[in-house]
Amino acid sequence: MAQGTLHDAFIDELRDTFDAEKQLTKALPKMAKAATHPDLRAAFEGHLQETQGHVTILEQVFESIGETAKGKFCDGIAGIIAEGKKVMEEDLEPEALDACLIAGGQRAEHYEMAAYGTLVAWAETLGHRQAAKLLNSILDQEKAADKKLSSLAEGGINAEAKTAKEVEKATNGKSRKMAKAS
Repeated sequence: MAQGTLHDAFIDELRDTFDAEKQLTKALPKMAKAATHPDLRAAFEGHLQETQGHVTILEQVFESIGETAKGKFCDGIAGIIAEGKKVMEEDLEPEALDACLIAGGQRAEHYEMAAYGTLVAWAETLGHRQAAKLLNSILDQEKAADKKLSSLAEGGINAEAKTAKEVEKATNGKSRKMAKAS
C-alpha cells in the first residue's frame, strides 16, 4: 500500500481494485465455460457483464476525483484466480466441480466486498461523495452476486455434488462408529 496520506492509500486501493476487476473479466468466462449446471453458468455470465460495468464505473470514480484511471497489479485476486484455475484442472465429478466453482467465486466476491467496503468508507471520509455513491453501487452488486452463489449452492448444487458413493461411505462410517460405541 502507498505510504503517505489516506488519499494516497485510497488511490492505491482504487488502482488495485480496478486491476482486480479487469483480471476477473478474463477469469469469469473460463468459470462459466467450466460450469456444468446451467444456472451456475448463467450466474457467471451475468456477473461477467456486471464486472465489465464495474470497470466503467471505476473509470468514472477516477474521473470524479481528478485521477487517471489505471490499475496496479492485484496480487490478492490473482491468487484467488490461480486457485480457481487449479480446481478447474482437477479430475472432479461435474457436480463437485460446480460446488468448487461456487466456492472460488465466493472467495472472489468476499475479496471484492472487503475492497469496496474499504473504498466506500475512505471515499466518505475524504469527502468524495460521488465516488462513494458509485463505489457503493458496485458493493451492492458484489453482495448480490455472493448471495446468488449461496442460493445456487444451498438450492441444490452442493447436494448434487454429494454422490451416491459419498452417501454410502458416510452411512457406513456412521454404522461402524455406532457399532464401536455398543
